[in-house]
Amino acid sequence: MSEETKGRWRLKDLPPEIRPRERLARDGEKSLSDAELIAIILRTGTQSETALELAQKLLYQFGGLQGLYQCSISELASVKGVGMVKACQIKAAMEIGRRTFEIARSEKIVIRSPADAAKIVMPEMRYLDREHLKGILLNSKNMVIDLVTVSVGTLNASLAHLRECFKEAIRQSAAAIIFAHNHPSGDPSPSPEDISLTKQLVEAGKLLGIEVLDRLIIGDGVFVSLKERGLIS
Repeated sequence: MSEETKGRWRLKDLPPEIRPRERLARDGEKSLSDAELIAIILRTGTQSETALELAQKLLYQFGGLQGLYQCSISELASVKGVGMVKACQIKAAMEIGRRTFEIARSEKIVIRSPADAAKIVMPEMRYLDREHLKGILLNSKNMVIDLVTVSVGTLNASLAHLRECFKEAIRQSAAAIIFAHNHPSGDPSPSPEDISLTKQLVEAGKLLGIEVLDRLIIGDGVFVSLKERGLIS
């Protein structure tokens, strides 16, 4: 053991009852902290840091789980002790969690109000650093079929094309659709471009037999419904 690591503890040096993996197996995943869960994904640390210390450093450096979700693989890999393999492990685990959440929140959900629709997209879209246009696909009973990403734009433009906006709705035989996009600034006030595109979407939906029920603009914890504003009849 080098002088640098002499006297330092490793996860396997801890008593079994407080090691993250053993605690997860015994008490369940909900009993672990964010850092402990990430430490299990990392598996190993470095000569100077345990996996748990490395996990704590990552959470601090990127501002918590949301920051880890938003950062790129290259940003993660550049952190000393992480590298490309561990970075991919973390991003893969977070993507599995995101997909699982999307499946769970879309199952047997009936949209009765703009707030119902906002609850589906708000958790993710309020933190995105680029404009994303998403579509909530609905059946004839306003039950959610799927949540799809229509387009990804720039800091202040979604760059949506009408021919792409209804592609998944047509493929999945949706009866109606609610469009939602975020404003990375956090202010959901509609721009003239937002209003213009909404009118085009409504008209295109009529031609296709797919009703555009609403267009939501998502800010930081707040949203605007263009239907409630009277812009969708």
